[in-house]
Amino acid sequence: MTRPIIGQVESGQRRSPGAPDPERNGQQAGTAPVPGTARIAVDLLGGDQAPAVVVDGALRACQTDPALTLLLVGPVEAVGTVLAALPPDEHHRVRSLPGPYPRDTTRAAVHAVAEGLADAVVSAGDTGAIVTSAALAMGRWPGVRRPPLAAVLPSAAGRRLLLDVGSSVDPDERTLAMHAHLGSAYAASVHGVAAPRVGLLTIGTEPGKGDRLRRAAPELLAGLDLPAGARYVGLVEGDDVVSGAVADVVVTDGFSGNILLKALEMAYATIGAPGPGEPPPRAAVLLGVGGTVVVCHGAASGRDIAAGIGLAANLHRRGAIPVIAGLIQGKEIPRTQEVVHEQ
Repeated sequence: MTRPIIGQVESGQRRSPGAPDPERNGQQAGTAPVPGTARIAVDLLGGDQAPAVVVDGALRACQTDPALTLLLVGPVEAVGTVLAALPPDEHHRVRSLPGPYPRDTTRAAVHAVAEGLADAVVSAGDTGAIVTSAALAMGRWPGVRRPPLAAVLPSAAGRRLLLDVGSSVDPDERTLAMHAHLGSAYAASVHGVAAPRVGLLTIGTEPGKGDRLRRAAPELLAGLDLPAGARYVGLVEGDDVVSGAVADVVVTDGFSGNILLKALEMAYATIGAPGPGEPPPRAAVLLGVGGTVVVCHGAASGRDIAAGIGLAANLHRRGAIPVIAGLIQGKEIPRTQEVVHEQ
């Protein structure tokens, strides 16, 4: 299912986030959010150590951000634990949604955003379930066949964007081209990068290096009209990701991207992250769907969950997803003839 890009729908179809949907037969869909607030649906059963670490993360997020409200999707006893740890005058900031799917909290949390009950969703559950639920409930943007997960990594030169990190493990070159569009728009709108540089991750910078996909994609990437003045700068290697000197956005498949992400995160946790400032949240943003979706690691800690909630709230308050959608609106990926390479 493909729906219009947020902010690009016809005026007669547009409704504010959280406003009742007239097609839901009068079912309550919440109230429009107050500017500055953020309503985050949190999957209580997502993650290897859920719900304990999710409860911990929810509490940390509430204590850090007084304008935050949470819709906790899952067991009511876990919600009670959060309420018991908050002052009575702050209980209004936490609501419970047992959901029509008592065990499928991931799907219920995603649907809460699609139905206007929340502004964004955070889950550390199964990646495939999150991506599928979001694509079905929120719709994919035109031209996006496989929504990628984008993760922010620290580098010696500042924050860099890596995508995909686990959503599509076996894409074709056209999928990588859409990743380049989405990554460029994210780097420009969220990181404030002027004319982002986009690189393709491979095993060497000489032309023809890598597998079939890496040999076929450069010609297509080089011819793209990328948003925000972005440009394709060529092939990059793993060390270029750490230095950050070559590219602001690194595009790859979800298989190699996930391996690189986890290896770097473990290395940085052991020896320290490069670059200035605090390390970015250990979470990824699902791009190309009609809503704000943040995915945390299955092995996420309470701090990681809190950071993921903070990231979701920040993206919502900045209106990042509609801005990204607008930047890629009308960006076409040209058809290319199949390229046959000698092995």
